[in-house]
Amino acid sequence: MSRHFEKAEGLHEHPDEVTQEYLFNQTMLRIKEPKRSLDFYTRVLGMRLVRKIDFPEMQFSLYFLGYLSEEDAGEVPADDAKRLTFTFAREAMLELTHNWGTEDDEAFSYHDGNAQPQGFGHIGITVPDVYAAAERFEKMNVEFVKRPDDGKMKGLAFIKDPDGYWIEILQADMLESQQS
Repeated sequence: MSRHFEKAEGLHEHPDEVTQEYLFNQTMLRIKEPKRSLDFYTRVLGMRLVRKIDFPEMQFSLYFLGYLSEEDAGEVPADDAKRLTFTFAREAMLELTHNWGTEDDEAFSYHDGNAQPQGFGHIGITVPDVYAAAERFEKMNVEFVKRPDDGKMKGLAFIKDPDGYWIEILQADMLESQQS
């Protein structure tokens, strides 16, 4: 029996056992202006800042954000060192990296990965109701790349964060319900 749930060329059936304890921890995005990005990710998307780390000698800061249930939030250690371990032991954290000084350069911007040459595409956020979320984002003047009923793929949206990174907004059961 396969360890995978789908078939595709290149899949490995017998990984090294040590990888059984590996965990996908984070995706990093570089940001120009922390205040603007932190407002977007905490107010618009509802994430929580779990850990901030400054590196004065190298002039950059890291902000680790994620979604935590009230139960998980109650387990976040107050101690900085223990909270760092907690941060790196979680799944699916968003790391925002700010290189100091970029906020002062009006011409500075990061490549979003969707313009040529394409590379990175987007991060994805699951919501209970994609249409309600899109309506809320509209009221908040969030920039859309795609609204839920635009194009061929119905029921999902793409918005942009302050640095122009795309964020897919989807409903976990949307595709299943469309196939029924």
